[in-house]
Amino acid sequence: MRPTPYVASLRIYEPMDAFKPVDQLRWKAIALWAPTVREEQSRALARTVAMKTTSAKPDGAHILEIEGRRFVSPWSSGVRSWNAMEDFKESVPRPIAKFFIPTEVDDFLTFQAEAEALDDKVSYILTETWMIPPRWFSLFTMDDVDRGINDDGPYTTARTSIRKAKERCIFTHETVVRAFGNGPIEEEIADLIEWMDIFHPESIVELDYGGLAFYLDSILRSEGEDGLNADTSFEDIHLSLGGLAEGDGSRAGIGYERLVGRWRKVAALESAF
Repeated sequence: MRPTPYVASLRIYEPMDAFKPVDQLRWKAIALWAPTVREEQSRALARTVAMKTTSAKPDGAHILEIEGRRFVSPWSSGVRSWNAMEDFKESVPRPIAKFFIPTEVDDFLTFQAEAEALDDKVSYILTETWMIPPRWFSLFTMDDVDRGINDDGPYTTARTSIRKAKERCIFTHETVVRAFGNGPIEEEIADLIEWMDIFHPESIVELDYGGLAFYLDSILRSEGEDGLNADTSFEDIHLSLGGLAEGDGSRAGIGYERLVGRWRKVAALESAF
């Protein structure tokens, strides 16, 4: 079981030569088979019980090698911690935020952010807990998907070039705007395009179900299905988008409801723990 089994990730892997020479030396020292996901999650879990600066130990990275070329996705721990706190503070009334984030924690993370100039840095990894946003699925097709079982249990990952991911995301954005106009959903898709625009044009985009693969697999098997092999999330989002693009509301609704209904069952498990 993963240290944080409720987290799914969307990662950008840039080519090794896109980094500064000093960073390239660090990334070359990481073995391709190193358990970087487990180490990243273990450190994140440790920070939930003790205030530890993310710079106390050099940040790590996830590594891919494709056709002899190495790609790197730095953990971006400091940026992600800072962004998570700021997003939470914006999601609740300001007087209430202090009851969830003690002043000493806020001051600690703010000091670290200023010391490391985190405002000028970008996160290579987006995460969600207990669910996967539909817009993430739109970046991939079934040809990009890999499923199986490893030491941590069932897994699902999807990888594609950033070029294809952006093309699909732009199509998703245009389709949603034509169907529903501007609004929160359109803005979230636009933000995803803007995020991908930051990175090297030869980067790789990866969706990792993380520990959610275990829960989804269990739910599908309890319903008499063949576990993750019965997961049609990628097909469902493209069925829905195809229906929207062609003005077929029924087809769009079937795909979207099937997708959201499946992941709603996973999200419901949060209240059971």
